[in-house]
Amino acid sequence: MTITETGVPLFALGRGADPDSERGVDCPGELPPASDPALVERARVAKERLGDRLFVLGHHYQRDEVIQFADVTGDSFKLAREAAARPGAEYIVFCGVHFMAESADILTADSQKVVLPDLAAGCSMADMATFDQVEECWEVLEDAGADRVVPITYMNSSADIKAFCGRNGGAVCTSSNAERALTWAFEQGQQVLFLPDQHLGRNTAVLELGLSLDDCVVYNPHRPNGGLTDEQLKNAKMILWQGHCSVHGRFSPAAVDEFRERIPGVNILVHPECRHEVVTKADFVGSTEYIIRTVREAPEGSAWAIGTELNLVKRLAGMFPGKSVSFLDKTVCFCSTMNRIDLPHLVWALESLADGKVVNQITVDPETTHWAKVALDRMLALP
Repeated sequence: MTITETGVPLFALGRGADPDSERGVDCPGELPPASDPALVERARVAKERLGDRLFVLGHHYQRDEVIQFADVTGDSFKLAREAAARPGAEYIVFCGVHFMAESADILTADSQKVVLPDLAAGCSMADMATFDQVEECWEVLEDAGADRVVPITYMNSSADIKAFCGRNGGAVCTSSNAERALTWAFEQGQQVLFLPDQHLGRNTAVLELGLSLDDCVVYNPHRPNGGLTDEQLKNAKMILWQGHCSVHGRFSPAAVDEFRERIPGVNILVHPECRHEVVTKADFVGSTEYIIRTVREAPEGSAWAIGTELNLVKRLAGMFPGKSVSFLDKTVCFCSTMNRIDLPHLVWALESLADGKVVNQITVDPETTHWAKVALDRMLALP
């Protein structure tokens, strides 16, 4: 069943299609059963058959059964750049989500084919900002007299939104360089439209640039005028899109307090996609790569409660048994769409490629590619 009337491109079980959505539809063909005990061996054989023609990328949030076959692991931007640095690889299999595969297609050569093992592996945050919604917001800002706005989009956005920023004088940012991107943006204009994660935008503006919470307003694409007055739109320094990460948004200040009470001396380490009231209670805040590096460099015997995706936290706990690594929530918090990339889908994709059949290829049209790359290149040029 396709959900069509809400204006939000979220589909039941990944079924349905919307040309303005970043996600696709069902995978064709028959997947091997998840219970097949030979899956690991089948993946190994298919990868061996493909040899240097294949390059497998694995995001840190992937499950261990998939990450074991990755040639490189990393965050979304690192992986896209790794793909671009392998021009000899005919096939790039991206074990991540749709916007990541799009970025890889934008940055790789036309001769390379980017494959996403499950087309329904999307990103709820990226889906919260569609091209039509952002175009309408831009018109609202112009009508309100906010005419020196620079759009900045988080890497976790669709190619259409990256291209929108490229066309309108903006750039892309990651959670690692958001401060530099916002500093650059305020050198170009007086206001920033930050897409699609309000929390990363707010946390960076307030904690890194020294702006106040009053300098920030939240634009709701489902309300007339974004739910804001023209005066609010003109006076705000940061116009934050009402989007969020469904994983990082779950962490609460209460959980931080409970950990501190239960484990004296615990270090609270969270991702900047977490809510502002969680970030301000934390001891350390940073990107996925920062989180990994911080735990790796921490002294033996130290205790850590980490607010990010559970697959990564579990992996860190296994990598550093001499340190106490806990998940900053009482309930399981996997990224449900990232977890759609499982071993059956990976085996199906690899065996299809080994048999000469390209499946689930992710392609971005030339016009969108051009402007999205403009926005990405502006980010790469940041000091």
